[in-house]
Amino acid sequence: MNNLGFVYALIAYFIWGVVPIFWRWVDHVDSIEIVAHRMVWSFVLALLLTLVLRQWRVFLPILKQRKVMGRLFIASMLISVNWGVYIWAINDGRIVEGSMGYYINPLLNVFVGMLVFGETLRPNQWLAIGLAAVGVAYLIFVHGEIPYVALILAVTFSAYGAVKKSLEVPAVHGMVVETGIVLIPACVYLSYLSMNGSFAFGGDMRTDVLLILGGAVTLAPLLFFAAAAQRISLTALGMTQYLGPSLQLIIGVFMYNEPFGSERQIAFGCIWVALLIYSVDQINNRRRRRKAADNAAGVVVKVDQ
Repeated sequence: MNNLGFVYALIAYFIWGVVPIFWRWVDHVDSIEIVAHRMVWSFVLALLLTLVLRQWRVFLPILKQRKVMGRLFIASMLISVNWGVYIWAINDGRIVEGSMGYYINPLLNVFVGMLVFGETLRPNQWLAIGLAAVGVAYLIFVHGEIPYVALILAVTFSAYGAVKKSLEVPAVHGMVVETGIVLIPACVYLSYLSMNGSFAFGGDMRTDVLLILGGAVTLAPLLFFAAAAQRISLTALGMTQYLGPSLQLIIGVFMYNEPFGSERQIAFGCIWVALLIYSVDQINNRRRRRKAADNAAGVVVKVDQ
């Protein structure tokens, strides 16, 4: 395993895990305005990074590919909804429910892979998905409320991942296009807030700096994640993805005193067991494939001899 790649993965998921603290620092700002600022400053930072790295010659041809641009438009809509719901959930005291969404996400990715890419699910994968569904169903039945924040976050991010998987666009270039697509609506909305006197930006320096830094907080983990994906296996990368929601859960319960009663504990327990089954299955499957590849290589060598 590439140690540097593993470090990059840990940094990416650590940032995603502690980012609720950052967004709580601006919870006095309306969630929609935060998302609009996040779009604007992410676009500015990603564009500057593209120019500084002199990648504009690689970037410009992307704008001429209709199929690619169409998929990036869908990705832009999905990530916009995801960001909006996520920030609203954090500032509404739903960090724990948000963490559930990102625990469910890898299992939903497997299901989406079957539906969209025709991948075949192994029995243990079906078992893991079933257990996660039982956990969510139990929460609905006992708590009497659908965990819609968790489900929206899981569905939108899984769909976003499926769209991105069908593209071969660098993370920074994709971010330029995705945020650029909603740049004009975001600027129009911010201008509207400015004209009617409810614009938070410009009120005090601390808020302004935090809103601008929202672009860096958005882009940095994506870059670390992309760098990690190039250096380590998807299985190894998958083992680190639980760091993010685990940190979010800890922050929600212990820093912001969000409820985590027996109903949620049982629901999360089902999901955790599902993730354990899923992870072990991933590791075993990778070992079987590697052994089969080694055996095949050995056969080829013997034949050549």
